[in-house]
Amino acid sequence: MTTTDWITDIALLLVVFRQLREGVLGPKSYLVPLGIVAFVANSYLDTIPTAGNDLVLIGALVAVGAVLGIAGGAYTRIRVSGGNLLIKAGAVSAVLWVVGMGARMGFQLWVTHAGGAADVARFSAAHQITSSDAWVAAFVLMALTEVVTRLATIFVRSRTVARTTAAGTAGTAAPVLDRVA
Repeated sequence: MTTTDWITDIALLLVVFRQLREGVLGPKSYLVPLGIVAFVANSYLDTIPTAGNDLVLIGALVAVGAVLGIAGGAYTRIRVSGGNLLIKAGAVSAVLWVVGMGARMGFQLWVTHAGGAADVARFSAAHQITSSDAWVAAFVLMALTEVVTRLATIFVRSRTVARTTAAGTAGTAAPVLDRVA
């Protein structure tokens, strides 16, 4: 792993760890993680291979990223205080983020430094995965999907919290939202 690999992986981990402390949900909450994954995608995603079972591998890891992202967004607390939407990543959200990031980092370390390259080559040949580009695309798109679906889930939930709070302050009976902590 290069220094850039470590810096981007750590930066993505810090995004959620920063949210373990409650803060205002604003444009920066969306733009920082999107900027990081855009940088990663630009740096590492040269092509999306489509031969053999490359798309199956990519689709499987994108699906894993979507599940982790949606669950991470669902386990992020969103509330209104003083007219501001506040966000705080729950323990489950942080664990899911670390699992996703850790799996990608662990795979990369295993392949590049722990002798896993031969195992991945055998697996790839047996399952018609045509090149290392397919693995790179799959993991980069998994990370991108995890970030985008987490942010989309948080965005949708924040709109629901804001509407419910506005309805409650207007004197109408508003349902209590269950917020997963």
